[in-house]
Amino acid sequence: MTDADATMTVGQLADSLLQRLAPVYDGREARWIIRIIFEHLLNYTPVDTAIRRDEPVPSFILPKAGLIVERLLEHEPIQYITGLARFCGHTLKVNRSVLIPRPETEELVDIIVKQWSQTPDPTVLDLGTGSGCIAIALARALRFPQITAVDISPDALAVARENAAALHTRIDFRQDDMLRLTPADGKWDIIVSNPPYIADSERTSMEANVIDYEPSLALFVPDNDPLRFYKAIASYASAALTPRGTLYFEINPLFVQELRRMLQLSGFSEVTVISDMQGHQRFAVARKS
Repeated sequence: MTDADATMTVGQLADSLLQRLAPVYDGREARWIIRIIFEHLLNYTPVDTAIRRDEPVPSFILPKAGLIVERLLEHEPIQYITGLARFCGHTLKVNRSVLIPRPETEELVDIIVKQWSQTPDPTVLDLGTGSGCIAIALARALRFPQITAVDISPDALAVARENAAALHTRIDFRQDDMLRLTPADGKWDIIVSNPPYIADSERTSMEANVIDYEPSLALFVPDNDPLRFYKAIASYASAALTPRGTLYFEINPLFVQELRRMLQLSGFSEVTVISDMQGHQRFAVARKS
């Protein structure tokens, strides 16, 4: 954007951003991104943007908006550009050390909350916590939970701790490897995980904003062992869950039948697969009889 844009109005800026983003983003996604840009740069809600459409934009905002667009045209996710993401009604810090929380994972939290909202003092283990989104959402939704959140990445844990502190939640964060958890007996009421589950062969069908920017460590598994994290967690959970305990997974729809058989062989006789709002088989809930 040039000096000639110094008198650009809010409406003109929105129209200009929409036009510049059109080569990469469809109209609906571009409008959603523009809403985030206005909130980030001007603290405007969509209502503010509509009401102030004819007001001039401060000149110092224009080059900032231009830089954001340049990064967006390189497929960088808007959440990494602003450093913020929304999850279950909360604003979380994110950077390239952690996955951007997805709406599907909000659905996983909802499943747990519906089943446990009336149970006081549940013990919770969140494996592969990343930004801490699941652990924090459960800490704020359940009744006096005792939550431990684990990740192998110290950089991810730093982000999670910052988010927990900002949202005034008490969570015990620990660095550990999900594949090599120390055995425990009857310790957890809830074990939840959104582990890496995308097969390497699926990379070619994925968007550049995921492949180029989000941490591969948190996304991909080998084609010859796509359930590697589920197997390790199920083996641990078979002894670590309390008698009332339940195991919750976000899953890859491609491997539902293999996952169900593996869980049953691990001692979970009650396995329920739940579809997400898009109709994809996305969650597994497992209990021992």
